[in-house]
Amino acid sequence: MKIAFTSKGKDWDAPIDPRFGRTEYFFIYDEASGGSRIVDNTDVTYEAHGAGPKTAQRLFGEKAEILITGNGPGGNAASVLEKAGMRIYTGAGEMSVKEAYEAYKKGDLKQF
Repeated sequence: MKIAFTSKGKDWDAPIDPRFGRTEYFFIYDEASGGSRIVDNTDVTYEAHGAGPKTAQRLFGEKAEILITGNGPGGNAASVLEKAGMRIYTGAGEMSVKEAYEAYKKGDLKQF
């Protein structure tokens, strides 16, 4: 299973970005292989409108099944993600990617 984390950095110790649409990076972890990769999302930083749907499109390309973030996506992006079957977990805004993964495994995050 692939898990996407909104991140302000490029490794397990990076803080979770509480934002979805304007997150700097996605840290993608593949539980099956144990591998990870970074997806740069900084090009939406200065988008006036539509950052959430553009970010959702980028995430679809990664084929992630779970999204872990701080506050959750906005209405338009949330609707698109949920219709695609992605499970969204929030409440990781004050954690590192590693801490967020551990909290998810323990069931400590809220399903959006």
